[in-house]
Amino acid sequence: MPAGKLFSWKAVFDAVPQIVERLPVTLGLTIAGAFFGLILALVFAVVKINRVRILYPIQAVFVSFLRGTPILVQLMLTYYGIPLFLRYLNGEFGLDWNINEIPPAIFAITAFAFNEAAYMSETIRAAIQAVDAGEIEAARSLGMTSAQVYRRVIIPNAAVIATPSLINSLIGLTKGTSLAFSAGIVEMYAQAQILGGADYRYFERYISVALVYWGISILIENIGRSVENHMAIKAPEVTDISGIGGDR
Repeated sequence: MPAGKLFSWKAVFDAVPQIVERLPVTLGLTIAGAFFGLILALVFAVVKINRVRILYPIQAVFVSFLRGTPILVQLMLTYYGIPLFLRYLNGEFGLDWNINEIPPAIFAITAFAFNEAAYMSETIRAAIQAVDAGEIEAARSLGMTSAQVYRRVIIPNAAVIATPSLINSLIGLTKGTSLAFSAGIVEMYAQAQILGGADYRYFERYISVALVYWGISILIENIGRSVENHMAIKAPEVTDISGIGGDR
């Protein structure tokens, strides 16, 4: 237990600047995980929609595994599995990769990206299938290839539908990066633990880091709302025609 007062608001606010110093690490993990996760999610969604031979069953098992296991377990599998795989490649093909020089952030970003892809792929799949079939047929009738239809019609329309859910996923990923300390990364949560260990005021430090995460979540939510408003298709103004033609 901490010495002196049982609870100290000063300890809460004094820790905030030191925790915020690790904000770039947290944001880096979030942005990188979301970026690669979004790319993977789009690939997973397209494979599932088109039932691509060979790839579809692999995707189905992979997504099921990622959605059915804790992110912490996936992080540990990545942290210990990638070095083992690289060591196998070194021995099998005579490579000379220095496994010890790989930054722990690579393992964490990989785990976060695949975990996000498993969940976002269903959001993207549903958004793609919600696009009006008439628009797709019209694009094809103009001679567009399948790739052009996806790029010019399906993805822009699906993005409008999927954005709210993707913003929620981004907020969840931001909070999930607190597990990166398990891979030896000193982000905001790990910094709070370090500060708490110095004077045993863990409760105050956890309040500090909770406030910082809360503030980040509110900021992302507001940015997401602005993006939604920008992407939304506004309905045309309706002219009052009740007086046209006179009374009957």
